[in-house]
Amino acid sequence: MHRPPLDAEQLRRSLIESPELSFFSHIDVVESTGSTNADLIARAGAADADHAVLLAETQEHGRGRHARTWISPPRAQIAMSLLVRLRGIEPAALGWLPLLTGVAVVDALRATAGVDANLKWPNDVLIDGRKVAGILAEVASGGGAPAVVVGVGLNVSLTEAELPVPHATSLTLAGAKVTDRTELVRSLLAEFARRFIAWRDAGWDATDLIGVYRDRCATLGAAVRAELPGGQTLEGIATDVDIAGRLRIGEHIVSAADVTHLRADH
Repeated sequence: MHRPPLDAEQLRRSLIESPELSFFSHIDVVESTGSTNADLIARAGAADADHAVLLAETQEHGRGRHARTWISPPRAQIAMSLLVRLRGIEPAALGWLPLLTGVAVVDALRATAGVDANLKWPNDVLIDGRKVAGILAEVASGGGAPAVVVGVGLNVSLTEAELPVPHATSLTLAGAKVTDRTELVRSLLAEFARRFIAWRDAGWDATDLIGVYRDRCATLGAAVRAELPGGQTLEGIATDVDIAGRLRIGEHIVSAADVTHLRADH
């Protein structure tokens, strides 16, 4: 299968030519790396690290939540990380950043790829109940302006035989109208910037964001089984996401940090 490389020059020009992408300071594309998240975390102290974007044609040690691996053939996915500083934010509100990123990915895929994407709480992106993208946010530094690196792994052209797990999918398998990775990156970044700027300008108030998230979350209304640390499980109907981004299951509320796995009957 022919898998063309990302057009790094076009992406860099977009920072100047596209107003919606002027939010980002620079975009780097590398052929291979262990983890784009780890690379940006290591660079977090640099003066030009804020709003930096790093993409890799292949990741050797990509990872998701709870250290799960995220691997694909070269040029078959988008492996992207970006670094933002959230000045003046309360630590409790930081949990909304990966959820906001999930909303941005869903909206970009709906608009650009023409697929019916939605969210599985907290921030997996699904098409027809199968995972097409994962998101991992990691705090790179604390202090008054915490730096957070957000990684997105999006399956673009993987075949059935190349999928990492049976419940995954790719844009190609889902019949997406656009699978050009450069165009998809531009759309993903534009949606992220739009959502992030609105959240920042609202003083990190998630009131508007939570409504948008609820509209895109397929977990709500579904019967779920949450696996908790220590072998405990919680079963019930997922009824809501609260202002802190936590999931309500029946009369119980769980945070993303509390749940090691969530199964939902979509």
